[in-house]
Amino acid sequence: MKLKLIAAALLAAPVLANAASPEIERLITAATPGLIAIRHDIHQHPELGNRETRTSALVAERLRKLGLEVQTGIAGTGVVGVLKGALPGPVIGLRSELDALPVTEQTGLPYASRVQTEYNGKQVGVAHVCGHDIHIAILLGVAEVLAADRKHLKGTVKFIFQPAEEGAPDGEEGGAALMIKQGVLNAPTPEVFFSTHVGAGKAGAISVSRERTTAASDIFVARIIGKSTHAAAPWRGVDPVPAAALAILALQTIPSRQSDLSLPAPVISIGKIEGGVRQNIIPGEVRLEGTIRSVTRAQRDDVVARLERSFKDNAESVGASADFKVLPGGYPAGANSSALVDRLLPVLKAASSTGEVRVANGVYAADDMAEFSSRIPAVSFGLGATPDGVDPATAASNHSPHFLADDSVIAVGVRAFTGLIAAYSAR
Repeated sequence: MKLKLIAAALLAAPVLANAASPEIERLITAATPGLIAIRHDIHQHPELGNRETRTSALVAERLRKLGLEVQTGIAGTGVVGVLKGALPGPVIGLRSELDALPVTEQTGLPYASRVQTEYNGKQVGVAHVCGHDIHIAILLGVAEVLAADRKHLKGTVKFIFQPAEEGAPDGEEGGAALMIKQGVLNAPTPEVFFSTHVGAGKAGAISVSRERTTAASDIFVARIIGKSTHAAAPWRGVDPVPAAALAILALQTIPSRQSDLSLPAPVISIGKIEGGVRQNIIPGEVRLEGTIRSVTRAQRDDVVARLERSFKDNAESVGASADFKVLPGGYPAGANSSALVDRLLPVLKAASSTGEVRVANGVYAADDMAEFSSRIPAVSFGLGATPDGVDPATAASNHSPHFLADDSVIAVGVRAFTGLIAAYSAR
């Protein structure tokens, strides 16, 4: 009922001016060089999920200097800042991620990360190759601009800086779900959420979906268990490698031949295979790890059942056995409020570097922003970040060691968020 009342109020609201006020534009222009410097600093000092101690301290210190009420330690390293405007109005939530990825950066940027750390027992590089450093800078920019213009701010803005969006370390909780469990949506409770995500695309171009934004994501682990033997005498054992190969090929028929294609098809990907220690020993076991991307709960449950059957049947066909499980902590599918998108689309067009907004279908990437949008009406929009001179069609994607995000999009993001806040608050 609450969603319907908000949607009705928005659709009945008068059309608002879309362009930012001259004062807001002046504040954005003045803040941008400092925000770029902060982004470069965070980019050079990335931290993995649930380990973002330096990053969260930087964010908290910045928010305190701007006069916000700041709370730290939520979900370990999460930070919340509350900015109360001088005028009455709604509570609006904004969200950014804090964490980086276990990737060795290969961009050649002067501020590229050279950080190394241990991840799952291996030495790895750490880098902001998903764009979270840009997201942090944008939200800090919004806080700076609105704090300077507090006398015109209607209502309250709640800034949520979330750890472990890329997933908590093995054996730990984290991310949006843990923040919600620890009360991040209380005192005050936002009535709407706004968020963005940068990616390959013309720098500053904006896209948005009217409904589904991201797919649900679940991690699965399968073990094909055979019997080790000498490679010269495979008949003396049970080789799990062919069974693993058969299962990998068979599981691709789940989206292509077994799923209801009146919906967007699920996506099943194997990202890790381990088995054996030497070329002339048939291993006793092969372990596979992968992800399921789905668009509805029913589709997800159907894929899980078919995957388990496929691994077990293919293992049994060669005399092996299989163990299959889905790990806890998966992300639900994310969604926008279509009424909010329709109402606020002119604001996004005014902020976009192209003057237009591409209305897109949801993507198969997962994001635990979905934990917020499943509880509170939301608008999440995409922000192109490919530097000029690089073809967006061939630019490296998020999570690639070559991923590039241009500094110019920080001002675009600040402009979009301040515009959304002003338009929503003025309804």
